Amino acid sequence: MDAAALVETLAAPFTYEFMRKAMLGGGAVGLLCGVLSCFVTLKGWSLLGDALSHAVVPGVALSALVGAPFAVGAFLTGLLAVVAMGFVERHSLLEKSAVIGVVFTGFFAAGLLLVSIFPSQVRLQTILFGNLLGISDADLAQVACVGVAALVVIGLKWRDFLLYCFDPIHARSIGLETGRLHFTLLALLSLAAVAGLQAVGALLVVAMLVTPGATALLLTDRFGRMLVIAPAIGATTAVIGAYASYFLDGSTGGAIVSLQTILFVLAFFLAPKYGVLGWRRRLGLEPAS
Repeated sequence: MDAAALVETLAAPFTYEFMRKAMLGGGAVGLLCGVLSCFVTLKGWSLLGDALSHAVVPGVALSALVGAPFAVGAFLTGLLAVVAMGFVERHSLLEKSAVIGVVFTGFFAAGLLLVSIFPSQVRLQTILFGNLLGISDADLAQVACVGVAALVVIGLKWRDFLLYCFDPIHARSIGLETGRLHFTLLALLSLAAVAGLQAVGALLVVAMLVTPGATALLLTDRFGRMLVIAPAIGATTAVIGAYASYFLDGSTGGAIVSLQTILFVLAFFLAPKYGVLGWRRRLGLEPAS
């Protein structure tokens, strides 16, 4: 294959409108999830993020049945699940992990039941695995609105969120309303989960809410840098993953999350300060190169 043919082949995805929309939408979702993944990682909310991504499923199903935007129903059921979890936790002896397991899986089961009852209105495969290649102009507008609203809130309150994630007791002692911060952060996670459903589906959206932040934490110990590295990872892997899926003829969501996982593994071993090899050098187990 000569150079001209190679360039034409590599540029082929950009000639299709659905691919351009997929890369644009995926990049926007990756950026938003990357920012929130910093707070999820610091707060230790990985399990909660996983559960929340499943809890929005009945909202998606109900929205499809009544013809409303997916974001509205998913956001409302996500918040309802959060409130239900808090109520059960306060009025029982169950540990938080058990409460999450009961409440959020119950919401997920309700969503699957609705899909099975009304299969013609709601596609289970789209909810579980996403449909980034089928993203429409309306979906892009929805992702843009959700992303801008979430990023504005984070931009205004990121220092408060940071203090709350690191030390909620100190945050409360200096007058911050930690209850409101807690609820707002959960609401933002619900919005991100809604946006991520279109890109990678309910089964993989947790990876976009955790992996970029976890990778960034291995690369730096400064939160300001994390807020740059994590969204860069999220957006870049989403664009490249969508692009690569054209040639692989495979799952777009799978390609995106696989790329993020590869970057995490590389950082886990090779990060200068916190990677496994870095720890071995500092402990004197192997000579520095």
